[in-house]
Amino acid sequence: MPLNADEMPNLGKVPSTSDVILKFIRDSIADGSLDEGEPIRQDDVARLFNVSKIPVREALKRLEAEGLVEFHRNKGAVVTSVSEPEIVQIFEVRAILESNALRLSIPFMTEETFEKAQAYCDAFAQEADVARWSELNWRFHSCLYEDARRPYLVSTIRSVNDRLERYLRVQLTLSHGKETADREHRELLALCRKGDAEKVCAFLTDHIMRACQSLLHHLPNRRS
Repeated sequence: MPLNADEMPNLGKVPSTSDVILKFIRDSIADGSLDEGEPIRQDDVARLFNVSKIPVREALKRLEAEGLVEFHRNKGAVVTSVSEPEIVQIFEVRAILESNALRLSIPFMTEETFEKAQAYCDAFAQEADVARWSELNWRFHSCLYEDARRPYLVSTIRSVNDRLERYLRVQLTLSHGKETADREHRELLALCRKGDAEKVCAFLTDHIMRACQSLLHHLPNRRS
């Protein structure tokens, strides 16, 4: 029987076992199921997914590159602990990268861009599931950077945001940060429509760093 390409599955879009395990561990870190300093036992994860330790090890090495996991002698992989000064630096990197991406995007934004951003903004405001807030927050922000046509830059920004996701959940939940974020998202979008790159980038930087200060104030166990 001749093969019809239209009927064949696109294996390039099928996540590998390592991808599935990586998402599981990343989500567990983000929602607090895996806490800072907690060991991630490769045998347990492999048993959970009924696989060998090879894809588990691959996933952990990728998470190490993202800064979410680190390997300790005699302990194996553990969830990375991040100090308050490190959190501030990560937010500063966010502000630098994201304001640059937005500046590059502004001249090429279209009505389609604004409509997509508005849809994500509305979805974020209406979402009651805390677990979805950080993802919708990312979708809103990232769609404003796509017109820059800098996929590596946006990918790097995503990696930085992944390091902060567990803390963003804390900030959005404990500080009424969702309402503040929604208001500021709408202001940011309005400025994007006006096309004033300097003003909108300055607002974005302030938006990111205000979230940082709110987070530090509301961390359950403030670290020195």
